[in-house]
Amino acid sequence: QVQLVESGGGLVQPGGSLRLSCTASGSLFRINFMAWYRQAPGKERELVAAIISGDNTNYADSVKGRFTISRGDAKIMLYLQMNSLKPEDTAVYYCLARRLGDDYWGQGTQVTVSS
Repeated sequence: QVQLVESGGGLVQPGGSLRLSCTASGSLFRINFMAWYRQAPGKERELVAAIISGDNTNYADSVKGRFTISRGDAKIMLYLQMNSLKPEDTAVYYCLARRLGDDYWGQGTQVTVSS
């Protein structure tokens, strides 16, 4: 089992920045895929950024050049640096960890981009 807790969300003006963190606990070995997803009201959950074993990363086209996914230390396993935020980035952001074929999700953190 893997437990994930996201933090760092909040209200920010357009053009601002936020850094999301994902803290993990439980059986952390053999996690080979971690990612950030988001879900806006009335929309399906979508992949924002992913990091695979090693340092291979993948980004949604809508966030390329603005968001950066990175690994943390043993406790805080994943970050998402979000720059040049836009109103359309408003959503609940979720951390995902995949271990031995099973997906584990956090509870989400709200990001609101508004003036």
